[in-house]
Amino acid sequence: MRILITGGLGYIGARLAKYLIKNTSNTIIIGTRKNIDTIDWLPKVKFVNTLWNSSKELEKICQDVDIVIHSAGMNAMDCSAEPSLALEVNGIYTARILQASINQKVKRFIYLSTAHVYSAPLEGKITERSICKNLHPYATSHKIGEDAVRFSNFKGEIDGIVVRLSNSFGPPENIQTNCWSLVANDLCKQAVKHNNMILRSSKMQRRDFISLSNVCRAIEHLITLPASQLKDGLFNIGGEWTPTILDVAKILSKRINILTHKEVSIKFQKINPSSSISSLDFDIAKIKSTGFELIEDKNNEFDKLVNFCLENFGV
Repeated sequence: MRILITGGLGYIGARLAKYLIKNTSNTIIIGTRKNIDTIDWLPKVKFVNTLWNSSKELEKICQDVDIVIHSAGMNAMDCSAEPSLALEVNGIYTARILQASINQKVKRFIYLSTAHVYSAPLEGKITERSICKNLHPYATSHKIGEDAVRFSNFKGEIDGIVVRLSNSFGPPENIQTNCWSLVANDLCKQAVKHNNMILRSSKMQRRDFISLSNVCRAIEHLITLPASQLKDGLFNIGGEWTPTILDVAKILSKRINILTHKEVSIKFQKINPSSSISSLDFDIAKIKSTGFELIEDKNNEFDKLVNFCLENFGV
């Protein structure tokens, strides 16, 4: 199959591209706004330029493509700073590449959205039937993109899949990747650079974390999943692991100590951080019912993240 990954040089896109190259025989096409012919750290792929304001050019890059994986978008911090641009990038651009895919008879469209469409912070039991009530521009702009994909799936125009992804962690493929505001990655970078970690949010807040390796495995599963099992095309993808922020910091501190024999201190930005612990059950029973299973690789992914930070940020 020929698979186009938009945002293919981003945090998830690049890891996914490399995973698919290594583990499948698919032809991988990377969509990027940059004019690139080759990259040494991402061999065996074809690069195409994504001109988001040109329907004609978007249709051109979708020609003869079997599956589009749309991972291009703005992160939460940038969405907060520029809400109107967030609507354009996460909402309108998604609708445009979706329509181009439909016009070019692409079989399947997989949109990487976020679990944060539900609420902020995530609390309680969350299934695909839970109400989306987060008003942050990151959430609302992704919800617009979701609705476009789900409506096209409902009309039978394309196999439209929406992935509501929880908090992923792991090293990027490239140092220039914008992924260091993610909590686990941020803490690891702090630890390596400064020998301490400052927790900027409540230490007792729970989040669902999933390794990037499991993210790639889940998307590969959705690529090959028979259309009869897609149903409405909406899937939560998480790690079934909901530690507190403090738990994650402690694990990172331990992994760094094992790898470097250095002690890393944990500090708190808030003078009186909350001591209450919220409950969280980010339910992924729906995708598991189609045959997907997580693998246990937390320590391995953390170690890869630590080694990446040591190589790129270490003194």
